[in-house]
Amino acid sequence: MQQRTLLTNINGLQGEIAVPGDKSVSHRAVMFGAIADGKTTIHNFLPGEDCLSTIDCFQKMGVSIVQKGEYVEVEGKGISGLEEPSEILNVGNSGTTTRLILGILSGIPFHTCLIGDDSIAKRPMGRVTVPLRSMGAKIDGRQDGQYTPLSTRGGALKGIHYHSPVASAQVKSAILLAGLSAEGKTTVTEPEKSRDHTERMLQAFGVQVDVDGNTVSIEGGQQLKSATIHVPGDISSAAFFLVAGAIVPNSRIELKNVGLNPTRTGIIDVLKEMGANLEIKNEQIRNGEPVGDLVISTSQLKGIEISGDIIPRLIDEIPVIALLATQAEGKTIIKDAAELKVKETNRIDTVATELEKMGARITPTEDGMIIEGRSSLHGAVVHSHGDHRIGMMLAVAACIAKGDMSLQNEQAIAVSYPSFFEHMENLTIKK
Repeated sequence: MQQRTLLTNINGLQGEIAVPGDKSVSHRAVMFGAIADGKTTIHNFLPGEDCLSTIDCFQKMGVSIVQKGEYVEVEGKGISGLEEPSEILNVGNSGTTTRLILGILSGIPFHTCLIGDDSIAKRPMGRVTVPLRSMGAKIDGRQDGQYTPLSTRGGALKGIHYHSPVASAQVKSAILLAGLSAEGKTTVTEPEKSRDHTERMLQAFGVQVDVDGNTVSIEGGQQLKSATIHVPGDISSAAFFLVAGAIVPNSRIELKNVGLNPTRTGIIDVLKEMGANLEIKNEQIRNGEPVGDLVISTSQLKGIEISGDIIPRLIDEIPVIALLATQAEGKTIIKDAAELKVKETNRIDTVATELEKMGARITPTEDGMIIEGRSSLHGAVVHSHGDHRIGMMLAVAACIAKGDMSLQNEQAIAVSYPSFFEHMENLTIKK
């Protein structure tokens, strides 16, 4: 297991960086390009391990994909042009790959088998396989299709109106993608609106998508047309430097070309409510996605309650928000976030365990956590638990910790942010 000595108690973070391309958008650009007619080009693609798993799966289904760093060319074959793979499709650590590809495969009359790593094997797939089966998909797997490995034999699908019990972009996207191959209309209604990258990008590929509040509909039989996609910077990656800029003394960081999709900007709302010095500049729209530059500087923060319909808009940022809260005056309460238990790790318990090693005061709850601020953090031996977001959060925590600190399993960070430590080093004011 790899272990990294982290920079601690630094003098400040100053400068500008361009965070990697958005992971969610990168996945979808490859998938939609693969099932579109013609050549799709993708700029600022995230060459992290998760997105490379998506490329590998579609290459095994006969799609020509050339990836050179952050530039990708996909020779689309249309949905009906995909070929039965001769090998098992390995999704690695990627829940997005697993769930969205199940939607695409559900309507294709050939056999596939999906498998992933140990983390994927623990993540719930029934939330996708149940509605897809109700459309007519033939999906089997461990514990009756609740967990990987999963096998599919697609075929004739019928549109449904699915009332999802969870606000999940992956569930919604899987059903909508199956709906492209289904007879009639497919509709998904969510309890709260989840990320809408799929809806926006389908429209960029020429598909008619109807959106009415928390309800999205798509007519079957539509064919995607190739597109040129410019992937915005990933706000989930930017979040680590937004928090770092707010809590590390003597800091001012400018983050360029960050995606500002309103279904993803809960972290910005939380920072503002806690009193952070945050400015948004150069806002524009590209491929239907809003983008802009973010400037964050050292801030005096106060504790708040985070709950309700904002949770789906910041679910991936909660680990680093917990760190942010340790440096705010007063108590921060996070509720309605039970979804954290079924991420790469149980992030409620993992966040509390690792930050408590450093002196933070955190009480885990059934659906969130209570964080007492303001805490002085000290060095410790901490562990990512194979979770990229836990690893990056702990590296940011080290910046304000006194004493030596090391991170075990630091390689997990490469899943979404291969250049994370390089960017951290470039921003650090040298002593």
